This record gives sequence, C-alpha cells and structure tokens, in this order.
Amino acid sequence: MSEVHDQKNALEVRGLTRAFGVRKALDGVDLDLSERAFLSVFGPNGAGKTTLIKVLTTLLNPTNGTAQVLGMDVVSDAVELRTHIGLISHNPLLYPDLTAEENLLFFADMYGVEQPEARVAELLEAVELDHRKLDLTRTFSRGMLQRLSIARALLHRPEVLFLDEPYSGLDPHAMDILDGLIAQIRGNHTFVMISHDLDKGLELCSHALILAKGRVVMFERREDIDDAAFRQTYRSTVGMGVS
Repeated sequence: MSEVHDQKNALEVRGLTRAFGVRKALDGVDLDLSERAFLSVFGPNGAGKTTLIKVLTTLLNPTNGTAQVLGMDVVSDAVELRTHIGLISHNPLLYPDLTAEENLLFFADMYGVEQPEARVAELLEAVELDHRKLDLTRTFSRGMLQRLSIARALLHRPEVLFLDEPYSGLDPHAMDILDGLIAQIRGNHTFVMISHDLDKGLELCSHALILAKGRVVMFERREDIDDAAFRQTYRSTVGMGVS
C-alpha cells in the first residue's frame, strides 16, 4: 500500500454495492474525488447517502465492489484508515455521563493525540463550549451536542472529514461556528457532506453528487454545474421540490 500523501485521489470507488436483504441501498457506485475537494451529496431519503458514508468510514462493509479512502481499502485497511478520517453524524457519539472535557480527552487518548489537554482546550474554545467544559454532556442541548461532536471529529486532525447533515439541529450562531471551522481547515482537508439543503451544499462544494435508488445520477465539478439545470435534474430525478 502506498503512503497516504502519495495518493492523488482521496476517494476511489468502483462498482460499490451494499445490499440489505434483497434491497440494494448502493447499486454499483463509481466515484473518484481528488484530495482537498469538497463533495456535497444530495438525494432523497433512501437514496443511499448515509449508507455510502457508512461504507467509506468503515462502519459497514460493501456487499460488492471496492472503495478506497486515501489509498486505503475500507475493509482490509479499516483500522489504519480510522486514524485518518473524522465523522460528524446524527449520533453525536458522546458519553452522556462524562463532561465535555472528559469526552474529548477520552477520544484524544484513543486517537493518540499529542498534547491532548492543549488540543481539547483549543477545540472547546473554537466551538464556544469552553465555559461548559466541566458540565455533563447529558445536560447539553441538541445544538451544543452537535458542536461538541464537531470538536470530537476534529481532534486528531483527520485528512478526510465526513459530514452527515452537520447543520441539523444547529441554531444560526452554531451554523456560523461550523462555517468558520470549515473555512479555517478547508485548504488541508477533504470533505464529503450529505445535505438536503441545495443552497448550502452548492455554496460549499467543489463537486456535487446526486444519488437516487443507490445509483449516481449526476456527479460534476462545481465550476461545470449550471445551477438551473442541476436543480431541474434534482427535482425530476428524486421528486423533491426546490424552493
């Protein structure tokens, strides 16, 4: 296996299929994404978006086909790959009976983060939760949990960050915090974001993907996208209106 930084592409997916019984959540997905790109993934519920991210983050094994992230196979190199990726999902993946600081220190230890106390303090300040660092996370609002999960995902400075509806549950101020964090680290990271918000997804992305019934309907560089045509394809393919 080549060294991570020798890879031209962050993602290389070939014929990726994931079945649940007779239903194919992913059905022959092919995808290449260059390092430091920002991919926004669109599609209706049941399109296979979250399944795609779960396979790419080693949480699910593919039924058929292959997927590599940073040159590492999502199955055979799963343990090593997890040290190079971060995930923000609907589940904040936090321990409710630990404080915010204890949660981050736990994950910092798990990832072998150098100078963990300083890194945790830096991120708590970045997500504006330093004043709540000694509070149990079970006392946090949904938005605060999401902000803390963002800090958790960034702890080990992952090369690829997967975002499954990251703005869900965030108030406008928390959205601004996330926007600022993405802007700060964007130049050195690859992003894959699921979004139901066409405007936000297109605003952030360098590449856009529409999935429907587990298949790629459209995959284009942002600079090549005609917004009106993209929205029409989205509407006609997945049957969802765009306001």
